[in-house]
Amino acid sequence: MPTILQTMTVAARDRARMAEVSAVIARFGLDSLLARLGLGGEAREEADLPTRTRRALEALGPTYVKLGQILATRRDLLPDEWIAAFEQLQSDAPRLPFEALRPAVEAALGEPPETAFARFDTQPLAAASIAQVHRAEMHDGTEVAVKIRRPGIRPRMEADLRLLRHLAALAEARSAGVRRMMPSAMIEQLGREILDELDFTNEGRNADLLRADLAQLERVVVPRIDWAHTSEGVLVMDFVAGVPPRDPALLRGEGIDPASIADLGAQLVLEMVLVNGRFHADPHPGNLLCLPPSAPGTGDRLALLDLGSVGFVSPRRQHEFLTFILSLRGNDPGGVADMLGLWSQAGEVPRERLLAAAERLVARHGTGALVLNSMVADFFPLLRKEGLVLPPDLVLIFKAMVTMDGVLSGIAPDFDLSQALTALRGRLVASRLTRLASPDRLEAVLLEISRLSADAPRLMRAATARLEKAEEAGPETGQGQAVRHAGALVAGALVLHALIGVIAGFL
Repeated sequence: MPTILQTMTVAARDRARMAEVSAVIARFGLDSLLARLGLGGEAREEADLPTRTRRALEALGPTYVKLGQILATRRDLLPDEWIAAFEQLQSDAPRLPFEALRPAVEAALGEPPETAFARFDTQPLAAASIAQVHRAEMHDGTEVAVKIRRPGIRPRMEADLRLLRHLAALAEARSAGVRRMMPSAMIEQLGREILDELDFTNEGRNADLLRADLAQLERVVVPRIDWAHTSEGVLVMDFVAGVPPRDPALLRGEGIDPASIADLGAQLVLEMVLVNGRFHADPHPGNLLCLPPSAPGTGDRLALLDLGSVGFVSPRRQHEFLTFILSLRGNDPGGVADMLGLWSQAGEVPRERLLAAAERLVARHGTGALVLNSMVADFFPLLRKEGLVLPPDLVLIFKAMVTMDGVLSGIAPDFDLSQALTALRGRLVASRLTRLASPDRLEAVLLEISRLSADAPRLMRAATARLEKAEEAGPETGQGQAVRHAGALVAGALVLHALIGVIAGFL
């Protein structure tokens, strides 16, 4: 539990920001929210509390807006009315005059933008909470977008993170209900995302990695980074002109087929999440652009923008997620229940409750088109009812998949993600076999088998001694069975080692 000294230290270091936060809490009347978090005050039922909380987060700026956006993905923790409020979060991002940005830009470029570029537009093209974007032209004629970090944003957001970490620790110490939500872990996730996004070289590296990952999807465009002019506070990348995937009629007017974009988007998100293990964490329409074919007959294209937030999926989690979806679509409640039990971070839930929850989910979404938005609308409240809490990385996967599914369903109402998943199954299997057969992994397995076979005499003597003791004690115990299994494993390793030696002799 945080000490009084820690509280005083945080208050002294960030007293100006703490005063601003306190003033916003008072202005929007959030005493009842603080009480629910175990931070004092009197808890009351207030129908407009979610809306007032959302407005307060917007008033507090980008750190708190991003926290609310993370909370908007946690349907396993929050009721629908809170999710609906947080989904409406918008960051108030006024456009700054370029002269307010000029000192930072000139320091990053080492020269004025008017000489670094053949043309530089001082009128901003777009503005967001962390940065604003200007258009420019390189001396070789390449059109680029120049993303410039807002001055003073880093120390302010770092102060916000210190305050939030302390408040989360206080709330966890004082409320068992809050502790179940694991707010400290959520703030750590927020901190990682913010610090990554504040350093634009991370976004540049993400773009390079995703472009390499997706090289075989020739119709996917990831803007090229101009590293000669990119730094922590300024990012220069190819300018991409396209149409956001919001209105199918607008797409058709530009000669773009919405159904073609939906098919490509499904391939893209499944390739990122289930094959490559690296994915755009927030593929909403503002971060996607639809482009006509680069040449006749090549197909419509899809561009990925704003790559500051990228998620990662371990091979184990890829397997689990795919198993969950395939169990759901295969009308296998047992398989769905197994995954729910494996994922739960809130303690062990009785198997019969998991199975009952899985049966309800399969009954609703086991047949017909797979609409992730609809499935998740049932899935997360069901988790909340059963007291299940998902790991943060899994929530991020669901968020990316659901966001893309919503975008694609919006422009192509007949879109069915399960069809894309079926078409990709062969590639998913090939990807997993390729990983299993990688030289490094095979070498590690062979070294382990070699080590086990070298230890075999000692292990067999120890196993024999234990079995003799177990037999003297009477009927075979669990320990005796475990020894027999270990003996079988050692014997198998010896046989496999011998076979490898024979095969090696022929090579």
